[in-house]
Amino acid sequence: MKSSKLFLIFSLSLLILISVLAPSKVFATDITVGATTWYTWWDMAGTKDEADPTFLYGPALAVKFNDDFNLTFIFLYGKFDFELHDSSSPTKTKLSRTDSDLALNYRLNDFFKVFVGGKYNAYSMPGMDFVGYGPALGLSATMPVTGDLFLLGTFSGFYLWATDDEDHGGKSKAKQSGYNSSLSIAYYIAPASTTISLGGRYQYMKVDESNDHSSKFKFYGFTLTATYTFEI
Repeated sequence: MKSSKLFLIFSLSLLILISVLAPSKVFATDITVGATTWYTWWDMAGTKDEADPTFLYGPALAVKFNDDFNLTFIFLYGKFDFELHDSSSPTKTKLSRTDSDLALNYRLNDFFKVFVGGKYNAYSMPGMDFVGYGPALGLSATMPVTGDLFLLGTFSGFYLWATDDEDHGGKSKAKQSGYNSSLSIAYYIAPASTTISLGGRYQYMKVDESNDHSSKFKFYGFTLTATYTFEI
């Protein structure tokens, strides 16, 4: 959990610094702040372990430099009710998960953007801390439906280097690879400069550990985000 807090502090500090410095090069900068949540189911293929669905939640921020470039940041955190089946009797515990993305977006045209950035992924429970970070690359689309109603979609892939620190197994290295996809409907409330979006998100992840053991995870569920945009 300590590493998750440090990552959040670093990312927020970077965004604040950029938002302060950006106006010196352009006349105005759009800042978007808000909150997002993801009600998440966790499917663990090849294991008997179980996790109840839960809410991941956190801040959603963006800095728009100009019509072509903007920087986005999402930080999600939550705790699963987790049941381990690696012993003679199941063990119930709390497992916290952090899922965060920092991306630089470039507008290709009125509908599509490409983005490149970094992803941070962490799990923690008594006796275990797992932390992964690495690059991500993706494509996003914004399609007008009618008036201030829009359809939003994203697809991205990632590759992470990870460290698994366990009380009984010691520290080991791992690699994570996978992809994210999301689709949502968004409504822009012009008088309030506020956007509300509702949709779904799917994430696939494969973890390859140094002992030749691999795991496959699927996360999926509903998303809800509310953001407010202002100019500085």
